[in-house]
Amino acid sequence: MTTHLPQTTGRQLGRRSWAEPWKIKMVEPLRMTTPGERERALAAAGYNTFLLRSEDVYIDLLTDSGTSAMSDRQWAALMLGDEAYAGSRNFFELQEAVRAVYGYRHVVPVHQGRGAEHLISQIAISPGQLVPGNMYFTTTRAHQERAGGVFVDVIIDEAHDPASEHPFKGDVDLGKLAALIEREGAGRIAYVSLAGTVNMAGGQPVSMACARGLRRLADRHGLRVFLDATRMVENAFFIKEREDGYADKTVAEILREFCSYTDGAWMSAKKDSLVNIGGWLALNDEALFEEARGLVVVFEGLHTYGGLAGRDMAAMAAGIAESVDEDHIRARIGQVRYLADLLGAAGVPIVRPVGGHAVFLDARRFYPHLPQDAFPAQTLAAELYLDSGIRGMERGIVSAGRDPVTGDHHRPSLELTRLAIPRRVYTQAHMDIVAEAVEAVHARRGEAKGLAMTYEPRHLRFFQARFERL
Repeated sequence: MTTHLPQTTGRQLGRRSWAEPWKIKMVEPLRMTTPGERERALAAAGYNTFLLRSEDVYIDLLTDSGTSAMSDRQWAALMLGDEAYAGSRNFFELQEAVRAVYGYRHVVPVHQGRGAEHLISQIAISPGQLVPGNMYFTTTRAHQERAGGVFVDVIIDEAHDPASEHPFKGDVDLGKLAALIEREGAGRIAYVSLAGTVNMAGGQPVSMACARGLRRLADRHGLRVFLDATRMVENAFFIKEREDGYADKTVAEILREFCSYTDGAWMSAKKDSLVNIGGWLALNDEALFEEARGLVVVFEGLHTYGGLAGRDMAAMAAGIAESVDEDHIRARIGQVRYLADLLGAAGVPIVRPVGGHAVFLDARRFYPHLPQDAFPAQTLAAELYLDSGIRGMERGIVSAGRDPVTGDHHRPSLELTRLAIPRRVYTQAHMDIVAEAVEAVHARRGEAKGLAMTYEPRHLRFFQARFERL
């Protein structure tokens, strides 16, 4: 087994072990439940891990969104919150942090990423327009569709193959996009929706070469490119590691260059920026910014707080600076790879290459005897919780939802169960336990019968759907 560990500094060269670049100041007790308790809790939750109570969870890998541990500096920033309704100094701190690290001119704070998704969809999409992107994300597509847009997937084919070792499976297929523009006309396209470290593909990064090529193509046709920057720091790390010409650049320099090829970005700061709530929409175009600044008052709050307390913006500004620290991002991705290496050595099918924020179990190969209509990824999430109290989540047919026109299931080629690792929260010992639990479930994989959906909400069903065992 090859274990991918964070790179070492000069004095550490030759050492095989490594440690997280932080020490623990506060702890939250965890309790392992009994098998009977887990069976009752999961049945009450309709076999949907989103509906479990957190007190019934041992190791929580449901999401890396808003679940990070904040630093002492971020906690200190909370105490310096300026809770003025208008003109909070913390807004100006946040604005400066975004400008310095990401490079955009104008910043609109929002309560979290989907607030920004809503704003950009409302101001940049006309009913009937197409929104090409490098694979859908659930809430992003939902906002685009509610604004009357139609999402079109233009990601490279390798992204749909969990076994492909392509280093940048998040890349836009520029040929597919050019053909779409030729066929439909640039006027039918609202903008290009570009996501860093594509979540639904397994956290797969986008190359700098792709970003540059996309910028040239968009400029030829007068199109804007908007970036989902939620996990772009992780994306920048992969560029540094995998793309020629970037090994000697800092993650911060790479991030700034990548963003320069886009016209704006939306951000869920609950991921890279290490806070529990918050986000922003950043734009370079003055007219679009004026529209967003006006609309945020309707849906979120005044343009200098956007639904956030001043202390939230203060912690976010501090987190933005910490997110591009080289030791931090190296250790963050190193922990994900540590878990992936353990699972790979045990023969557990996972998405390759391993992404930045999670290990994705390939539920199709895990349960080859289950049809997609038996929800294999949802089944795997349920079985893992029953085994050890570890909570992951489904990223397959349930998350894909239904076609708004035909009402049929979207049937993605990827049927994945995600184990998302919160930043600075768990230790390597926790990852060892997770690996052992997944291996145990894998050993009895032939016993799984699948699930049937008994309740389906209208929107984003994976959050609230309920199931029963077949």
